[in-house]
Amino acid sequence: MKSTVKIWKTNRKLYLEYFDKYSPEQLNKIPERFNNNLIWNIGHIIVAQQVLIYKSSGLKEYISEEFTNLYKPGTKPAKEASENEIKEMKELLVSHIEKTESDLTDGKFQIYNERTTSMGFHLGSLEEAIAYNNYHEGLHLGFMMSIRKFV
Repeated sequence: MKSTVKIWKTNRKLYLEYFDKYSPEQLNKIPERFNNNLIWNIGHIIVAQQVLIYKSSGLKEYISEEFTNLYKPGTKPAKEASENEIKEMKELLVSHIEKTESDLTDGKFQIYNERTTSMGFHLGSLEEAIAYNNYHEGLHLGFMMSIRKFV
């Protein structure tokens, strides 16, 4: 599990770099032929991790229902993210790692409700969900690498 969390931390550091390299306007820009933007991808991976790890474990998520509704699967950017919302996302990228590590150490995860993702991956345990989360975040990092060429 330590190596999986280490990969997750590296993923999140790569996401954090986008806040330093791109302006709020660039983060919010939806390039032609794309359905979303850089900031939507960041919000989406935050929501996905909370659903895959916490909700599927029967635990309360550390994000609001409003945030979830803006970035859950099947959504598109409904509005431009404000500078405050962008700042919140930056903080969530880091704080969720800390909270998840702490919750793992404290033994908060007692159950995992098996699920099959929209991509067809069956997740039968918390460990599988955390590994899949890394895969999912890697996919969206790839999407962002494509989008960044057009902002």
